[in-house]
Amino acid sequence: MPHKQPTETRQTALVAAALALAAERSPASVTTADLAKAVGITQGAVFRHFESKEAIWLAVIDFAHQDLLARLHAAATAQTLPLAALRGVFMAHVDFVVEQPGVPRVIFQELQHPEDTPLKARVRGLMQAYRALLAGLLERAQTAEQLAPDTDLKAAAVLFIGSVQGLVMQSLLSGQVGAMRALAPAVFELFQQAITAPPTRARRTQESPA
Repeated sequence: MPHKQPTETRQTALVAAALALAAERSPASVTTADLAKAVGITQGAVFRHFESKEAIWLAVIDFAHQDLLARLHAAATAQTLPLAALRGVFMAHVDFVVEQPGVPRVIFQELQHPEDTPLKARVRGLMQAYRALLAGLLERAQTAEQLAPDTDLKAAAVLFIGSVQGLVMQSLLSGQVGAMRALAPAVFELFQQAITAPPTRARRTQESPA
């Protein structure tokens, strides 16, 4: 007979199991029976901790929101210069996906459905918090005159997120999620070149060969 554990402990275990299974196959194919087997409880016991399978996926997004945003804020505050902070955020996001490939799989699958859902609403909340962090860093970079004149900050944020998402999509398609870490620095460098201010005339003169 399975040993009884507190609901919070079981919920955490079920979320971890859902993420692990989503990393291996389509989240839509993951059943509550699969989750019960992974955790070592009966299928009926799953519904004592979550009222539905949708509630489990909502908990997965809540985990992603808390864990990812905590990592991004930590990366941002670890650097003084705004562009260095943006690079830290970029790499922290890549590291998160390498460690938790089930999260983007859940998100991408849900976004295929045309109708609005509670899960989509949670994802929007995550993206709004993400964009707010990026907006603050980009505004700091603009104030510090690290950005090219008249840089569109909203477009810059879209380019940043799109660059990460492109890496994620390609890595999932190739089945080599860990390869993102090797590609990420060069991708961020291209993003940085697109938004940063060109060197001043004096600096160009100093850097040009005699």
